[in-house]
Amino acid sequence: MDTLTSIKVFRNVVESGSFVGAAERLDLSCPMVSRHIMHIERRLGARLLNRNSRTLSLTEPGSMYYERCKGILDHLEATEAELQFFACAPRGTLRVACPSWFGGRFLAAALIEFRRRYPEIVVDVSFDDGEVNIVEQGYDLVLRVPPDTNSLPGDLIARPIRRINHCVAASREYLRSHDVPRHPSELAAHDCVASGSMDSWILLGPDGAITIPARVVARYRSIAGLASAVAAGLGLAPLPVTFFEDPLFRDVLVPVMPEFPGQQATMYALYVRGAGVPPKIRAFIDFALECSRNPTEPGWPATAGAPRTAALEV
Repeated sequence: MDTLTSIKVFRNVVESGSFVGAAERLDLSCPMVSRHIMHIERRLGARLLNRNSRTLSLTEPGSMYYERCKGILDHLEATEAELQFFACAPRGTLRVACPSWFGGRFLAAALIEFRRRYPEIVVDVSFDDGEVNIVEQGYDLVLRVPPDTNSLPGDLIARPIRRINHCVAASREYLRSHDVPRHPSELAAHDCVASGSMDSWILLGPDGAITIPARVVARYRSIAGLASAVAAGLGLAPLPVTFFEDPLFRDVLVPVMPEFPGQQATMYALYVRGAGVPPKIRAFIDFALECSRNPTEPGWPATAGAPRTAALEV
């Protein structure tokens, strides 16, 4: 008699509370269920169940055996589900939410290569800088820079994708009419376009973090909107360094004091924890990780260092 089948029968007897219940679940006869239980007990040399015509309960060895077997069977089922996913070609619609600032040329160029590799996946992208509920809003995957991964819901898996570096940004027009800051302490005298609730500059110097009060003149909830405000000359703001290479802003935005970068952050791919990761999600995550590791990959930018200081010549 197959021991693994007998273990599955034993689990169903415990969880259904009776031999009859297990027989109905597994489409077996009650005598067959009984033979499976006797097979395990003979094999172990221990009684697992106390049973009579009315009641059924676990013995102490039975309770320990049930807990161990349950974990093993759960792990086995998850592995089988994952292998089934591997056997399927990635296909279908992949609903992705990402920050607005990530939706420029870099993402579009990356999706061209992703489309070439996975022609049966349609990527449906939404740009959202606020909180996103993956389940309620029906997303497969969310790209996000969370302030603290420990605060994420327990049903989500967070995969680090790439590091995000920031730098103080200004427009050439703004710097033509204002003194160029040479040290973080000088930022207090400049207009600041804040992101969200920002009320101070936090930059990294050779001796650690430097905090300077910000003279906030406007607040933006969208990083893409923040970049446009800086480009228009409204003030200075900390921006992801990828903006300095974006064709829309390359000849407009200037990095200020790149030797004093902003605080680093990490972009994560968030998806719902489950028995197996669908092929379309796995394909996208693997592709994103590959692009971030390979600076020559078209599109998706690899982790960038400080922007070119030559841009300070205004």
